[in-house]
Amino acid sequence: MLLTILQHTPMWVYILLVVLIVLGIQQSRTRQVSRTRLLILPFAMMVLSLYGVISAFGIDFLPLLCWISGLTITTPTIQRLHPARLQYCEATQLFTVPGSWTPLALMMGIFLMKYCVGVTLARVPEITTETVFIFIVCTMNGVFSGLFLARLGGLLKRRLPKTKKPA
Repeated sequence: MLLTILQHTPMWVYILLVVLIVLGIQQSRTRQVSRTRLLILPFAMMVLSLYGVISAFGIDFLPLLCWISGLTITTPTIQRLHPARLQYCEATQLFTVPGSWTPLALMMGIFLMKYCVGVTLARVPEITTETVFIFIVCTMNGVFSGLFLARLGGLLKRRLPKTKKPA
């Protein structure tokens, strides 16, 4: 059965998996990035997570409520626990971001959640009406998004660049 599932998985899914792994490995190294680049990954993962909810359950009250709940409960809770080790250089206007394997783990979590939900929906399409399934899937997607935003908030907590006012 597993082999059949893997054989029927579209090629773009494998390409996406490789891209996410490469991005995750890049995140494991200390690097210097601009503010824009620092914001892209968390927001891209949040959009992917929300897309997973909407593509599986549509724009409906319960799925969106569960996703938002997971996001809003996780973000401030984890943000308080995340160490703020980000440094900002005024001269280069770049952030020095310490390497971490956390983004890779979160990306794989979102990817696997979306993949498993896709396989489940292909095999048992009527499960989209099961409240427990909706609750678990949508809340977990919100939690993954919240973890990404919390990590970003923890990174930015220490030092945000001051915007210069024109003279």
